[in-house]
Amino acid sequence: MNKHLQELIDLSKIDKAIDSYNPQLEAADKKLNKVQKKIDMAQAEFDDLTAGIADNEEKVKTFEEQLTLLNEQLASNVKKSKEITTEKEMKALSLEEDIAKEKMTFANEEIERLQGMNESKKELLTESESKVNLLTAEFSEINSEISVEKAVIEKSKSELFIKREELSRNVEQKVLSFYEKIRIWAGNTAVVPVKKQACYGCYMKLNDKTYSEVIKADEICNCPHCGRILYIETETETEEA
Repeated sequence: MNKHLQELIDLSKIDKAIDSYNPQLEAADKKLNKVQKKIDMAQAEFDDLTAGIADNEEKVKTFEEQLTLLNEQLASNVKKSKEITTEKEMKALSLEEDIAKEKMTFANEEIERLQGMNESKKELLTESESKVNLLTAEFSEINSEISVEKAVIEKSKSELFIKREELSRNVEQKVLSFYEKIRIWAGNTAVVPVKKQACYGCYMKLNDKTYSEVIKADEICNCPHCGRILYIETETETEEA
């Protein structure tokens, strides 16, 4: 087999091995992101409940202030009633008191309603906080496991990168450049075997002349259909595959 062809086959195998780790890394990140999304949703629910409780408490405070003012108004009206001299003034004061009492009734009802809502919200808040804590603990546990997995993967990739660098240094620059150009569009199928007289990159059948040249392997042969570099697998390579 042509020396350069064998070098490109070996280089291609290393590139495939390096890139084979990417799906594992992506799967690990997806797993982590899935839990993070759950945490974000639970945290958003917790924040909404907290904001709702704070808003209701502010409304209660406003109604309580209103009740204080209305009580002061009624107390003031008691003093005014002692100074009233006409029936018209008495009716006006009585109407004012009725309106004040209606406002007080409404304020008390709203305070009771808002406090009841907050009691329910506080129960949900406790559940939501517990959910956030559980998910955060789960995230931490998964993150620890994934960190170990990634460390192992990165170590393996690093070892392969070293092998690739060593191999690349021995490949003639023109040949290496040729391989890299094909790899830009073909990715890890830049160098593919021929099986049943077909290119295993585009799966198109080769003519007899091209197939014969691939079998001889005296030169680097390209698929006439797609341009990938072709080779015939040895028995050892077939068994490994």
